[in-house]
Amino acid sequence: MGPEALAQVLRPLAGMVPPNLRSDLLVGLAEGDDAAVYRLNETTALIFTVDFFTPVVDDPFTFGQIAAANALSDIYATGGEPILALNLAAFPSDMDTETIGKVFLGGATVASSAGCAVAGGHTILDKEPKFGMAVLGLAHPDKLLLKKGARPGDVLILTKPLGTGVITTAAKAQDVKAAWIEAAILSMKALNRDSMRAFLAAQARAATDITGFSLLGHGLEMAEKSQVDFLIDAESIPFISGARQCVERKRVPGGTGRNKKAFLAKIEFLGRAAEPSMEWFRTLLFSPETSGGLLGAIPQDQAAACLAVLQASGVESWAIGRCAFFITSM
Repeated sequence: MGPEALAQVLRPLAGMVPPNLRSDLLVGLAEGDDAAVYRLNETTALIFTVDFFTPVVDDPFTFGQIAAANALSDIYATGGEPILALNLAAFPSDMDTETIGKVFLGGATVASSAGCAVAGGHTILDKEPKFGMAVLGLAHPDKLLLKKGARPGDVLILTKPLGTGVITTAAKAQDVKAAWIEAAILSMKALNRDSMRAFLAAQARAATDITGFSLLGHGLEMAEKSQVDFLIDAESIPFISGARQCVERKRVPGGTGRNKKAFLAKIEFLGRAAEPSMEWFRTLLFSPETSGGLLGAIPQDQAAACLAVLQASGVESWAIGRCAFFITSM
């Protein structure tokens, strides 16, 4: 479902929170953040999220790993540590149990590596396989990472390169080099745990993860909620090897067009980024990502240290821009 349709469907639900829960529901539908957050007490907040999707790779174990990393990502994007997960799955009636077991095992392996227990779940029959998780995490109520809070002067730091969407689309068409899909899989399986910890240590003011609404869509959410402009340096944006070639071969996921329709009017491309020859570049910025990295707004005096901590943790990271004063139209 595209961002505009999703917002329209969910809008009537935002005001239906029972009165006795409203003061402790720190993040709900009204806020539209990466996960729901409920304050249990002065020192502990519960983070709750859910995510699942159809296979993006052929190998069932790898699919389980990617789906789990993707589901856990919203806990990390909100500043929490995952503790408990339930599987959500749909499989065709004729799918063999060995394949199904590999999907579950892949997911449990990643969750376990994150210190998160998989304690059950729910499975239904469907013509197309689907897998993901509902995940609970914990955080301090005063140390959450939310989409709002970025300030002028903050440095925008991105972890993980872009391109998983176009590369997995090309892979489904068997139009991809082995090195490209291997790099995309490695990125998608990687947890955002160390990124989150580095952002918290650097006193990040805002953060989100880059998934279905693309870098520009999720970045725009942060900018609007923070009431700042994001000034992004096109030359600094990283891409997985092969991403440009996949776009030029027309291997682009369908969500790209929906994202462009929803967000383009609020985004301005300047200089070389606006040239006709850079259409591949603009396409990638609107393309959905699977289990993408985190985007954080880091205080300027903390940015260099944050990048150093990320590098020391083995996390690829890039300073891709900065926040500026929000300029409204007259």
